[in-house]
Amino acid sequence: MPKPTKGARLGGGPTHERMILNQLAAQLFEHKRIQTTETKAKRLQPVAERLVTFAKRGDLHARRRVMRQILDKSVVHELFTEIAPQLAEREGGYTRVVKTGFRKGDNAPMAVIELVLEPVVKKQRAAKPAEEPVAEEAAEEAAAEETTEAPAEEAAAEETVEAPAEEATEEEKSE
Repeated sequence: MPKPTKGARLGGGPTHERMILNQLAAQLFEHKRIQTTETKAKRLQPVAERLVTFAKRGDLHARRRVMRQILDKSVVHELFTEIAPQLAEREGGYTRVVKTGFRKGDNAPMAVIELVLEPVVKKQRAAKPAEEPVAEEAAEEAAAEETTEAPAEEAAAEETVEAPAEEATEEEKSE
């Protein structure tokens, strides 16, 4: 668990704060998305991500470490069998906090914290800088070869195009 912040805690004492965060994590894994205050959501995020990391390991020791925090066996089972395989491709950032506005009664800032279950889209990397000059040199050589061959072909093409034009003009003159 991350180092507790100094000053006011969520519940009153550090143990009560841990209990609140563990229950919020259990609810998050059960419902995949919960609405709570912005402060609780921000404090819950590292706790939930750490538990997902344990679930991705999937061994018995990791399961027992998670069971120390989340006491509901059905939630732990769901975390290890359903949520962890969906997040196996993701290297971090398993949760997302979205601010939603203010609560009606006490105007507390509210937020939705949810699991990011969408598949990961990996970005294409650019070619390495060492490979680019070689590719550029090859392209320049190919262009140079084309330019040496192109004038001869163009000249032949121009002659064939010009010859019929001259014949056509002679035929028109005779008529």
